[in-house]
Amino acid sequence: MASSSIGVFDSGIGGLTVVKELFASLPDSRIVYFGDTARVPYGTKSVATVRRYAEEDTELLLQYDVGQIVVACNTVSAVALDVVTRIAGSIPVIGMIAPAASEAVKVTQNGKIGIIGTLATVASGAYEAAIASAAATAGKTVTTYSQGCPLFVPLAEEGWQGHDVARLTAKEYLGDMIESGMDTLILGCTHYPVLADTIHEVVGSHVRLINSGAIAARQVVAASSDSPDRDHLFMVSDLPSRFKNVGERFLGRDLPELHQVIYKESWVVSR
Repeated sequence: MASSSIGVFDSGIGGLTVVKELFASLPDSRIVYFGDTARVPYGTKSVATVRRYAEEDTELLLQYDVGQIVVACNTVSAVALDVVTRIAGSIPVIGMIAPAASEAVKVTQNGKIGIIGTLATVASGAYEAAIASAAATAGKTVTTYSQGCPLFVPLAEEGWQGHDVARLTAKEYLGDMIESGMDTLILGCTHYPVLADTIHEVVGSHVRLINSGAIAARQVVAASSDSPDRDHLFMVSDLPSRFKNVGERFLGRDLPELHQVIYKESWVVSR
């Protein structure tokens, strides 16, 4: 019988916004989470480096008998999803981009879709390609507008949602998109939902925000069954203390015990 444990990985803390959705949708499923906090952020790294990290992260999760893998990192989803899929073999892999692109095409009324994400995600053009494919299938004409927003990640981790600095940063990043008349905006980084209220305040309540992690989590719901093992496993690659403090704010609940892992040709869990 296939394992119903859900493996989730991200470059750091942002993937916990996806885990929050999974906890709400699948309260009886076991989560095995890895945040690569020693090597965060992935969004500023080269494609070759991100692909290597994706391979190593997937190999770690596979050690824990997961039944599917959620790539809770838009950067990996954009440039290395094929790497994860290849290593996972027959295990289902769910990325962030295709589900969010399909949802954006479905809900837009005027065909103008904004995309914000890390520099690597935006540079990849992965969202544009996925939106074009979804639009062709739906018989819609769409126009996309993209913007890298690297400062949103540290703002989210500092808990500065609603702060004047966050609002000013959002206005600076999103000014041209607002002028475009978009009615739909994809939050193409799993950190960004933490800033959703601030972003909505800046772009206007008429703009529909698409939480890529929440949309992807729906696919996990369809593929999962309850697990009798409720002992979640959370791992990080740097000291756990900061992850715990910030992560509990992202998750909205206490985190289970955190385990630090170290990469030395293979992942080794410290005891």
